[in-house]
This record gives sequence, C-alpha cells and structure tokens, in this order.
Amino acid sequence: MAMKIRLARGGSKKRPFYAIVASDSRMPRDGRFLEKLGTYNPLLPKDSEERVKMDMERVQYWISQGAQPTDRVARFLEAAGVKAKTERANMKKAVPGAKAKARAEEKAAKAAEAAEAAAAPAADESAES
Repeated sequence: MAMKIRLARGGSKKRPFYAIVASDSRMPRDGRFLEKLGTYNPLLPKDSEERVKMDMERVQYWISQGAQPTDRVARFLEAAGVKAKTERANMKKAVPGAKAKARAEEKAAKAAEAAEAAAAPAADESAES
C-alpha cells in the first residue's frame, strides 16, 4: 500500500483549514485516511505556533513505515527539523519565452535609437555655439 502524509482540506468556502493525515495514496484528498497527525491553518500569521501543529512521534512512525510526505508537508517537516532540507526543482516558469525575449530586444533597440537620435541634435547645437 502506497502511503502518503498529506493535507486534507476542511473549513468553509474561502476559509481553508487543513488536517495533516496519513492515508493511502489511492484515496481522495478529503476522503478516507488512517490517522490524523496534525492541523494546518494558513489564515494565521506565519510566525504563529498555532499555524502548524503535528504529533511528531506519529509522523516519524509513519515515515518509518514507508509513508512519503507531500511537498507541502515535507516543508513543514523541514521547518520543524525532522527532515533534512532537500533541493527542489526550480521550474523556470517565470522566465520569458523566445518570442518575448526577441520583442524585448527589439524594444530596447528602438529605445536606444530614439535616445541616440535625441542626443544627436543636442550635440549639434552645442557644436554650433
């Protein structure tokens, strides 16, 4: 059985509240789980101790049984010092594509030409004086 330690969403609309649960990976996100390990309230301030609560003994038990934490739960465990910090794939979604880069280069070239053209008449006037 492929076990996961993951978040199960609760709370009302636009007021999220999550339970940290150990469940079979084939079960739905908010569906059946084996054990509730803690809670996560994203509406509280980041420095609040109440934001993330976990029963660390049970979390370590499930990890020893082969449960894999999801990315978000792994970050909680890293912050708590239970799990070593791992290197994450930094997807370059914010980097512009080839066409956007070409448009930016064209725009920069036009701006440079305009600045050069504006500077040329000023230089001619100063030479005549």
